[in-house]
Amino acid sequence: MNAHEPSLHETMAAIGRRARAAARILAFASTEAKDRALSSAADAIEAEASSILSANAEDVAQAKENGISPAFLDRLTVTDVRLRAIAQGLREIAALPDPVGAVTAEWTRPNGLVISRVRTPLGVIGVIFESRPNVTADAGALTLKSGNAVILRGGSEATRTSHAIHACLLQGLEAAGLPLDAIQMIPTTDRAAVGEMLAGLDGNIDVIVPRGGKTLVARVQDEARVPVFAHLEGLCHTYIEPSVDVRLAVDVTVNAKMRRPGVCGATETLLVHKDAVATHLRPVIDALIVKGCEIRGDEAVRSYYPAAKAATEEDWHTEYEAAILSVKIVEDIGAAIDHITHYGSHHTEAILSEDPASVDRFFTEIDSAILLHNASTQFADGGEFGFGGEIGIATGKFHARGPVGLEQLCSFKYIVRGSGQTRP
Repeated sequence: MNAHEPSLHETMAAIGRRARAAARILAFASTEAKDRALSSAADAIEAEASSILSANAEDVAQAKENGISPAFLDRLTVTDVRLRAIAQGLREIAALPDPVGAVTAEWTRPNGLVISRVRTPLGVIGVIFESRPNVTADAGALTLKSGNAVILRGGSEATRTSHAIHACLLQGLEAAGLPLDAIQMIPTTDRAAVGEMLAGLDGNIDVIVPRGGKTLVARVQDEARVPVFAHLEGLCHTYIEPSVDVRLAVDVTVNAKMRRPGVCGATETLLVHKDAVATHLRPVIDALIVKGCEIRGDEAVRSYYPAAKAATEEDWHTEYEAAILSVKIVEDIGAAIDHITHYGSHHTEAILSEDPASVDRFFTEIDSAILLHNASTQFADGGEFGFGGEIGIATGKFHARGPVGLEQLCSFKYIVRGSGQTRP
């Protein structure tokens, strides 16, 4: 290193300071300016589509040489359709109401004080992610619209794609006259940069959002010295009861597992009520196998479907992120709830049933961020919730839970208006 060349610590500290300065400006930026930046960035992504896809092709080729898994490759790959969806996602976020300054509650005390709770930006958000170049756009857009600055640290396998998308976001900021430091991408793939972010960049990062596998999330939770929006693995379950229509059970289960097996909302374990085995089990499994899914079943499942591989204890703990599904027959809804409570990651679970009592019990007794009735677990996505995308599915219990969108990227303050009141 040359004497005048800054160290990694100095480089990262400077990024943090610039982000803090940008956050102060964004906190008061007009809705019009933020929306113009997002719309201009969407235009830039469409205009630069060929260069972004070319960059992604290089990333994908390199990843294939490194022997990555099919699920990893699916998350990394950007197609023309997915790129158009990224641009459309920016426009959808621009069209959402600005959360900053929104009054979420207001009341008057007996002494005449009028108290309001008002949304405010969190400040500077650090996003650490793997193999998901779309997170660059989603995180940049959501933090900008919510008045926050963001520091992005993407995985090395998606470096070219992420930087190409980031360049389009910078074009949007420039077109709107907003500080380019509002959306920064860490320039190095050095893993030590992650450690610098987890230490808080001299107090300049207010919250960390991890997007990735177990190893990344575990490191973030172990080492972070700033608050973390926990995003644990997506060990999601679908539970089938005998009262549900067989065709609905087939369609929803196949979609929940096979639409995109590598996303965090993909079902990893199927639970089937014992009274639904004769009617529902074979049609569901047959449809899954036609789509290329490997079935791993408990002893009861294999007695009905001998071709299934024997499920081990480890299978019930596994987020496959692949076309593999664990299947278990359960005695009743209580047993289904017990299994989910023991093995689940508090992410997303679905019940397929026409019994209102079962649905109510499922919703009441299961403590996961997202619960669905007669719908695919793959709806665990901020865009599908009308949030205009998300930068993660938080599985913790504080502040943000479920899809982390605009409102979840805000804190609040209390505004108290008086007319000369003093406290006795």
